[in-house]
Amino acid sequence: MSELILAIDQGTTSSRAILFDRQGGIRGMAQQEFPQIFPADGWVEHNPEDLIQSTRAVCHGALDAAGVDAARIAAVGITNQRETTLVWDRLTGKPIYNAIVWQDRRTAEYCRRLKQQGHEAMVRRKTGLLLDPYFSATKLRWILRNQPDASQAAAAGGLCFGTVDTWLLWHLSKGRRHATDATNASRTLLYDIHQGAWDDELLSLFEIPRGILPEVCDSAADFGTCDFLGREIPIFAIAGDQQAATIGQACFKPGMVKSTYGTGCFMVLNTGDKVVESQHRLLGTVAYQLDGRRTYALEGSIFVAGAAIQWLRDALKVIDTAAASEAPASALSDNHGVYFVPAFTGLGAPYWNPDARGAVLGLTRDAGADHLVRAALEAVCYQTRDLTDAMAGDGIHARELRVDGGMVANSWMCQFLADTLDMTVKRPHVRETTALGVAFLCGLKLGWYQSLDEIAALWGEERAFEAGMAGEQRQRNYAGWRKAVARVNQIMD
Repeated sequence: MSELILAIDQGTTSSRAILFDRQGGIRGMAQQEFPQIFPADGWVEHNPEDLIQSTRAVCHGALDAAGVDAARIAAVGITNQRETTLVWDRLTGKPIYNAIVWQDRRTAEYCRRLKQQGHEAMVRRKTGLLLDPYFSATKLRWILRNQPDASQAAAAGGLCFGTVDTWLLWHLSKGRRHATDATNASRTLLYDIHQGAWDDELLSLFEIPRGILPEVCDSAADFGTCDFLGREIPIFAIAGDQQAATIGQACFKPGMVKSTYGTGCFMVLNTGDKVVESQHRLLGTVAYQLDGRRTYALEGSIFVAGAAIQWLRDALKVIDTAAASEAPASALSDNHGVYFVPAFTGLGAPYWNPDARGAVLGLTRDAGADHLVRAALEAVCYQTRDLTDAMAGDGIHARELRVDGGMVANSWMCQFLADTLDMTVKRPHVRETTALGVAFLCGLKLGWYQSLDEIAALWGEERAFEAGMAGEQRQRNYAGWRKAVARVNQIMD
């Protein structure tokens, strides 16, 4: 009997595969990291073959971990790092350039020129996004203009563009499907989120031929089949990672909000059937699309969260593992005035400064490695408050925050987050909510669940963190953060 869902979670630093049962329980999991490529300052790339090979490896690994074979899998779902951009030959499937990662800043000057020419208002009206190198369109344009004969090949229909979900789907289906879903399409700067379609005016602005684009489908849809596990298995769901986590956290009602702490941090607030035009530089986006109907969200994007802890581990070697960050942070009574602004690839919402770079401020002779670790964790919480304050400025006041991602295993950070936000923070039993979200989407397509309410009933709280910090201390901490960010922005001006 086929009673398991295989969720592929292709992230920025690793690929994972998780087997879920009908109740959302994890039956098996495998993970594999892959190299990051940094060709120049602000440039971030992946070898496209690493994405495919690591995905195949972890799928087999998850089956081995669960002690089951592919006959037990009812469907496959894909969730992915968003905005990362790939272009490949339509006949051979070979990439014409490395994947340009969402963190990449190489098109910052081009984005500035478009803003100066007055294009941002139109782009924002149609896409809900800002003109920033974070999104896919300017990366795609760069590849077409900087690889020999690429523009001509694209115009002639010889090339395919895709975000990571589309790249994986193409190869898992052996080139039979060139498709994406509405959540990933909504992050490209080429998709009108009101009309639910690729937009000719946007394509013209970025000089992108329509024939290079994938078909856009519902988040739960028939995306074809894969057979690399030894049998034909339907692919029934695709969603960008942050939207998938929104589904995995059962944020189905307007006003519900989740925040995922992985490589970056992404807060997504359900706004129902309305696109909120933020006055505080947050993003309007598609939360999910089911049966042709789009549900929208307001999103705040932080580029560096867990990546700062990874940097402390790998570059500075002040901790051995990411989990080892909790002990030094909790051992200190305060941050000793040390603030870490981890703007390794610029600052995201609400600042949107692609030229910002990381800085540590407030160092004294008696500051040590523990203070740096604590400052990195605090920075994640302060950046989250930047987002909740921006949402409040747009008239949306969240009452609680559901959190997920690898960093939330750190209970000290979750408590400091609740204290910083003055808000209840809820951690779910299943923290792999990104993969869980596409598993739930597969379950909808399979008929396992008849409604989103049935899925919401499966969500469970493992622990709630209540704010306990004095208001004066909370404001003093955050004021120090704001001064540190102002210094970084001033340095880069």
